Parts: sequence; structure tokens; C-alpha cells
Amino acid sequence: MSDGDEQVRITEVLRLRYVEGLSIRSISRRLQMARKTVRDVLGMRKKPAREPAPRTSIVAVHDGTIRALLAAAPEIRAPAVLERLRGQGYTGGLTVIRQRLRALRDKPHAEAFLKLDFAPGEIVQVDWADFGFALPGVPRRVSAFVMVMGYSRKLYLEFTLSQSMGSFLRCMERGHRYFGGTTLIDLFDNMKTVVLKHTARATVFNPTFVEYARVRHFAVQACNPRKANEKGIVERGIGFVRTRFWPGRRFSGLLDLNAQAAAWLEDFANTREHEVTGKVPDLVFEHQERATLRPLTDVAFDCDDRLSVGVTRQHRVHFDRNDYTVPWRLVAQSVMVRADDDSVRIFLGPKHVATHPRSWSVREDVTHESHDRGLRDYKPRSKASDLPGELERLGGLGTRYFKLFAAGNRSVQRETLRLVLLVELFGERATSDAMEEVMRAGHVGSEYIEYVLKHRRGLVPAPPPLRLGNQSLDSISLSEPDLSLYDTLPARMTRDPGPGPEGRP
Repeated sequence: MSDGDEQVRITEVLRLRYVEGLSIRSISRRLQMARKTVRDVLGMRKKPAREPAPRTSIVAVHDGTIRALLAAAPEIRAPAVLERLRGQGYTGGLTVIRQRLRALRDKPHAEAFLKLDFAPGEIVQVDWADFGFALPGVPRRVSAFVMVMGYSRKLYLEFTLSQSMGSFLRCMERGHRYFGGTTLIDLFDNMKTVVLKHTARATVFNPTFVEYARVRHFAVQACNPRKANEKGIVERGIGFVRTRFWPGRRFSGLLDLNAQAAAWLEDFANTREHEVTGKVPDLVFEHQERATLRPLTDVAFDCDDRLSVGVTRQHRVHFDRNDYTVPWRLVAQSVMVRADDDSVRIFLGPKHVATHPRSWSVREDVTHESHDRGLRDYKPRSKASDLPGELERLGGLGTRYFKLFAAGNRSVQRETLRLVLLVELFGERATSDAMEEVMRAGHVGSEYIEYVLKHRRGLVPAPPPLRLGNQSLDSISLSEPDLSLYDTLPARMTRDPGPGPEGRP
């Protein structure tokens, strides 16, 4: 718009306002101008409201006291300050004190960090990351083992269901084979499999892992406590896994998850341009870093999970939240359990006595039919064929019941006698139904069965006729005597005649 047109518009605004007396709204509609513009022309623009004078805080008069409290105890909290100010006449609330404490506390200075640069083959950083209960039907948390080369940023990733020493060493072995060698230094967080404790003088490392490092020829270094920035390369790698690999991922099990992770490493993670270096990790590793790694030695290292444990009275050993059977004659013996990712092996001294597939569930009873072979002959009362006839008629239910009961530490003989009595008093059908109900509730024991019969079902004992075991005697049948004939006899025949001669009856 030219200056002439602008002057015409201003003149028209003034005419309409002061000659025709139109309102600002009417002028705006007629000239198609914003009301704000019309007000500017007429000099009627609303002035911003004056800011109110700052209010004095109710707690400001107590600043001296608050500063003294902060100097004496910098960690003091607002409720404690409120308690002390009440005695000085403070009538305000807790929120005002919190705001004042935030204003008066010393602000921490942001910490600056040096950018860490490493030479090829100098260092690899290692850490665990937790991914929760991610596997369908598996009651164990999924952990990610992450290993990142400090120079090339090449990444190794593996998922496991345990962070134990054995699992950790097996992951280390596979990571070293993936890179084809070892660096001068392996840097770790303060995981218990590497660091036992920090003292004022030194860091105390786990002796098992120190031996592993000696065999594989690398130095062990741990971060200082609460200094995650010292392993920033692997922290960035874990974040990369969480944001780029994990979201929306679907898998059927641990094997499928690790297969997808391996494909992701080869197809994307190590072949993309790294956000920090601006280079492709695979290419940098292949052409600059691989040749600097120390070659892997041929010396084997024991990477098994190991546990010395006693055999229970049910000829089982408890290992990693599951139970595994051993031959029953090893009850009360001390055995050595050795496990890898796939199997659990049990040794009595140097003798290998049992092998099971490893369970990654919880509270699972892993058995082998050969381990209780001969136990039934040794404890004949635990066999259904040796039960009394009254209980053999309970069929498969009775057999299963006594198999479970015999695995405990109570007397099978006493249990048999009590069940025979319950069958005699309440019948086979009622006893069998009560036994099944008790087993569904997770119990075995005649006291539970008797409770169900008497109190839950309200049955009354009805013992059968006594049997002598002699056919001729058991077949005798006597009719009920007719007592009415005593009513027809003379009274003298039914009355006591008293003592006889010489006191004889």
C-alpha cells in the first residue's frame, strides 16, 4: 500500500469517527480494517495494565533464621523449617517455605566432562541392561549383555535370563569371539561378578573374573561409584538398543530374540553411520581396529555355573530356583552342580551321576525316571500293589496319592492304617471323593481327608458288620428273639425267688 492510500484510509477513519460518529466496530466493518488498527489511528490503543508492586512474602521476615538453618544443616527439609518458624510467630503454610528454600539454597554447578578418545584396540566397554519379563510364559527377567568397542563403536548384543558369573563369562567368551580378539582394557560397571567392593585404597575385584582376565590377557578396569559418564560409550549403546531395536519387537523365545538381535547387528546397528563419529562402525573396525586386537588364546576356561549343595530326602538338589533329581541312594550326600545355558550336570566327587536339560522356569521339578528306580523295592509300602485290599480298590487315585505321600517324611504305615479306618467308617466312594478334593487343594494326609468327610460333608461314621474271616462263622444268621412271650408267663416265674437253702441261689 502506498503512502497516499494510507493517508486516505486514515482520513476516512477520522471522518467516520468524528463526523458520522460511528463506533470502532462499525468503522472496522466498513473499511475492512482490524479494530486494533482503527484504535491505533484514533490514538485509542489500550495501554497495558500497570504491573502490581511485588508482594512481600510472609516468610521473608524469617530469611535470617532460614539461612542460619541451611548453613548448619544444608539437607534440612521444609517441614523441619516450618516447625522451627512456628515458635517465631510464622503463620503461613508449608508451600511458601518450600518456595523460599528453593530460592535460598545454593544452586549446584553443572559438571563438565572431557570428551574421551581411545586408540584402536585400547578399550572395550561392557555392561548389563534390564528388559523386564519380556519372554512369553517365562517367569524370569530378560537381560541384555552389551559390549562396545571404544574406537570403532562396533556393538555386540546378546540377551540372557541370568546375570550370574557363569552366564556373564559365557557372554564374554562369545563377545570376544565376535570381535576376533581382546583389547588392552575391558571397562565395567560395578557389577558383583567383576567388583566385590571399593575401599579407600583400591578396588577389590572378583578373583574368578581376575583369573579369567589373566587367561584372556586383558586388564580389568571399573568405573568409580556413581560415575556412569566414565562408560558413556556402552551407555549410549544400551540406549541405542532400547530405542532402535527393542520397540515393537515380537519373538517366540530367547533363541528367536537372539537370532533377531544378531541379524540387527549385521544389517543395521554396525553398518549405519554412527551419530558421534560420523563413520560406519563395521568399516572402521575392519580397516583400523581389528588388526590391533590381541588374538584369542587356545586355553580353555571353565565358564560353568557351579554350586555345591546337599541332596534332599526326596533325592533332589535345588539349583537356580528349580529342583533336579539324582539317584535316590545319594540322599544326604554333598554334590557339585555344574550348568551351562543348556544342561545341568551333577557330580559326586569326580563321578558324573546325573544330567538334566536346564530349566529357565521357576520352581520346576525336573526329574528322570531312572533316579527312583529301585526305591519302590526298597520301600515296599510305597507300592500300590502292597497296599491293603481295602485301599487297592481306590484304583489309580490311591496309587497316585501314596506316591505323593511316600515322597514326604511321614510314616506310610500309619497313613495306611488311618485310611483303612476311614474306608471302613465312611465307605470307599466317600473316602475316594474326599481324597480327590484334598489333592486338588494341594495336600496329602489322612487328617485332611477326615476333616472333609466329617465337617465339609457332614458324614456320620457307619462301620460295617464285624467279619471273623471264617466262612462258616461269618455265614451264621440268627433271628431277633421274640420277647413278648415273657408277658404270658406267671409272675412267679419272672419274679426273683430270693436266696435258696443255706444261702445258695
